[in-house]
Amino acid sequence: MKELLTAGIAALGIHVEDDCVETLERFAELLLAKNAVMNLTAITEPEKVATLHFLDSLTLLRAVDLTEKRVVDVGTGAGFPGMPLRIARRDFDLTLLDSLGKRVDFLRECCGELRLARTDCVHARAEEFAAQNRESFDVAVSRAVASLNVLSELCLPLVRVGGVFAAMKSVDSGDEIESARRAIELLGGKIARVEDHAIPCCDVSHRLVIIEKVRPTPVKYPRAFAKIKKQPL
Repeated sequence: MKELLTAGIAALGIHVEDDCVETLERFAELLLAKNAVMNLTAITEPEKVATLHFLDSLTLLRAVDLTEKRVVDVGTGAGFPGMPLRIARRDFDLTLLDSLGKRVDFLRECCGELRLARTDCVHARAEEFAAQNRESFDVAVSRAVASLNVLSELCLPLVRVGGVFAAMKSVDSGDEIESARRAIELLGGKIARVEDHAIPCCDVSHRLVIIEKVRPTPVKYPRAFAKIKKQPL
């Protein structure tokens, strides 16, 4: 895994901490060990963990400047993209947000084991978390599987005006992006750019949707999740 990660980071052309590769390797060990007793990821081959989880997450560092920003990873799951970003760079504040307590407990254990500072692991639903943390983050990121209009309602209320929401999607998400434009506008956002990228060291490509927060989100959003799911914007 070390050689793969080293080559992939070099291919991305990003600056990372000196201990990034070794810490990512240790995180992979913790992830796969916990996955044996708890369903965290369907990707269990170390090489694919390196590419499809770690290097994929690190592509965000080419698209968004996180330096000294407040960053929230919404629906982080097993810690993606947040944990690789945290391991690669230590110069921003990170909140890992997930609705499943067991996943958050695992991430807390990992942050302790790996001695990762400036990181909060929060067990909460995104729409409830927004009530106390509205428009208080510079950057929201998400690799969650929900559609973009749903993700936007969960993420954009957390982002301050002038900040960005970076959604990680598949390259066949064109129709999904087009159908989310109205929701994004209602929520105070604007699609700034859509970038496809090849993940280094494999033959997979993914897409980043970069959404700028240009106006405050109306106070009625986000709605309760049951309503978001039943009547998406």
